[in-house]
Amino acid sequence: MGEGVKSRLPAVTAMAHPNLALVKYWGQRDAARQLPLNASISVNLSGATTTTTVQFDTALEGDEFELNGVPPAPAALARVSAHLQRIRDLAGSTACARVRSRNSFPAGIGIASSAAGFAALTLAGTRAAGLALEARELSALARLGSGSACRSIPDGFAEWLVGSGEDSYAVQLAKPEHWNLQIVTVYFDPQPKAISSLEGHRAAPSSPFFEARLQQLGETLNTVRRAVLERDFGTLGMTVEREALSLHLIAMSSRVAEQPQLSGIYYWQPQTLALIHAVQRWRTEGLEVYFTLDAGPAVHLLVEAANRAALLEAVGGALGELGGQVLVSAPGMGARVVAGG
Repeated sequence: MGEGVKSRLPAVTAMAHPNLALVKYWGQRDAARQLPLNASISVNLSGATTTTTVQFDTALEGDEFELNGVPPAPAALARVSAHLQRIRDLAGSTACARVRSRNSFPAGIGIASSAAGFAALTLAGTRAAGLALEARELSALARLGSGSACRSIPDGFAEWLVGSGEDSYAVQLAKPEHWNLQIVTVYFDPQPKAISSLEGHRAAPSSPFFEARLQQLGETLNTVRRAVLERDFGTLGMTVEREALSLHLIAMSSRVAEQPQLSGIYYWQPQTLALIHAVQRWRTEGLEVYFTLDAGPAVHLLVEAANRAALLEAVGGALGELGGQVLVSAPGMGARVVAGG
């Protein structure tokens, strides 16, 4: 028993939030290194968290992983183990790890669970291995686990720089307290989407509209960056709404090589479109609210703090017909250690 205790390094627990892309990452330049074809801008969602504990133990014969108290599918374990190996390589260690992770929100429905998961795993894992990486290094390392995880490392609003390797990481664009935006996330079916984001990235270049989106992204990034810094809600809202639709246009017109029977990737559910129509109506009636969507059916509604109560009332009325659940966030902190380390 004494030897077993000595074989373990101290456990470290880290917490991270999923991030909502305001300008989307869709399409990879290098899939193995998770390098994007375009820069992207996001905001952390304070109302959703992933909490992950990592402990290295030389007595273990292999990595162990539980998510919400349940062992995951072999592919998920392999992905976590591959990321742990990156950490072991940096630390010069051969010890396997025990990983326990818990989400406060459903995975695989368009709320960036992998971003929060790999950001928390990266921070907890490196600290548990005795490493003290700077924010840039953490972000670049998290990117290798899940591309958008790099954006969950900084606090508040972040921009992911394209780069070509270690220089592809996220930097803070603005602190959480810079702008008290409210993000009301509405999700309907908690079941994971049928086509993963990884498959969507691979399929994206097959869309006939893919290059056109890339050509306009420079202007979109400049507009959104300026709108965030100047707290220009109207410009931000309309730009991110149209940007979200452009991503889904690419998805719907992409060809999934492994599933030739599909004409495209359809992440929306009927309730998704109904809520999009409701947003247009609410805005026409004087409630300034905008939507965005990641690669999933969940709808994220952006509103300024003064209109939060009015929006929640409108959403409550809509959900009487549509069903669904609501998650309310403000700009959130980045990944941080909450125990050990």
